[in-house]
Amino acid sequence: MQNLLSDVVVVDLTRALAGPHAAMMLGDLGARVIKVETPAGGDDSRGWGPPFVGDQSTYFLSANRNKESVTADLKSAEGKEFLTRLVGKADVLIENFRPGVLDRLGFSVERLHELNPGLVILSITGFGHDGPEGGRAGYDQIAQGEGGLMSITGATEPTKTGMPIADLLAGMYGAYGALAALHERSITGRGRVVRTSLLASVVGVHAFHGTKWTVAGQLPERVGNHHAQIAPYGMYRTRDDSIQVAVGSEGQWRTFAPIVGLDPDDVRFAANPDRVAHRDVLTAAIEAAFAAEPADVWLQRLADAGIPAGKVRDFQQVYEWEQTLSQGLLIDVEHPELGTIQLPGPPLRFDDNAYAGARETNLPPPRLGEHNDAVRAWLDED
Repeated sequence: MQNLLSDVVVVDLTRALAGPHAAMMLGDLGARVIKVETPAGGDDSRGWGPPFVGDQSTYFLSANRNKESVTADLKSAEGKEFLTRLVGKADVLIENFRPGVLDRLGFSVERLHELNPGLVILSITGFGHDGPEGGRAGYDQIAQGEGGLMSITGATEPTKTGMPIADLLAGMYGAYGALAALHERSITGRGRVVRTSLLASVVGVHAFHGTKWTVAGQLPERVGNHHAQIAPYGMYRTRDDSIQVAVGSEGQWRTFAPIVGLDPDDVRFAANPDRVAHRDVLTAAIEAAFAAEPADVWLQRLADAGIPAGKVRDFQQVYEWEQTLSQGLLIDVEHPELGTIQLPGPPLRFDDNAYAGARETNLPPPRLGEHNDAVRAWLDED
């Protein structure tokens, strides 16, 4: 099988999550990803736990499938020579150092393009590569706070999301930009620099919250587990559990209201702006009706009426759910120390591939320096 990116070589100089996630996305599509790590400990996330399985951090396992690991001290002459040779055979280089670090190591953008004019360079920082605070170190939760995300999350106080969403979004945006630059290179023959940051990734998904401020001049507010601009749309308590309901149109409202004993023409609820204005009263009325029956009864009743609704699942329920399994969202890999392990897999499917991703065989997250000999032998082939 010819993988989608099987002719692409990626040099991954990153650690933690944003950069490794970007590189893993390219690896999932078939690229050869060579992760360059420090000999003393490697990627910081190798030590982030518990939990550990054996001596493997589950955090590291989450962001480094479909990669090879080599070790090199980039401050040493030997390490610089190794990276120089690697850059010469690469298509993409990904780094998430603080601004200026790669320059001080002797690998400025100008130098990298001297070595390989076709190289696409993806650079991910915390707050951007320039500007008054461009040199700040970036960590996910700090970026969530600085980028406004925490101000609209939670019920009573600013709250981070459960996932390190700034890191993950920066990785996704970075991979997306790198693919665009590779496409351009196929026309021009020259690489370019792609830049993103944790701050940019958060601001980039403000969506209607952003235009609420930039266009309407209104500050978005926290509304807990309910939609800021649509009602009823959120999480509601039933007799035994909470369910989520999304009434996204006036037609759905006219179907939903009688199910919970409400008059769809009540002046407080007749149109979406009215329902948003009276959200607390509406929520109380819905939950008073829902209290009469358990969650499964309501979910079936709403499904029969064509009203979007769903459970609130924990991770065990998600990974055991037949729908999750049917989408190829779990993959088995053979790890040399842990045996067969199951990983959350790529979220893409293609028409000629039964499962997610674009590889016949997915590689396990590598042990530190596992591919030192193989990669150096490959470099020596030329």
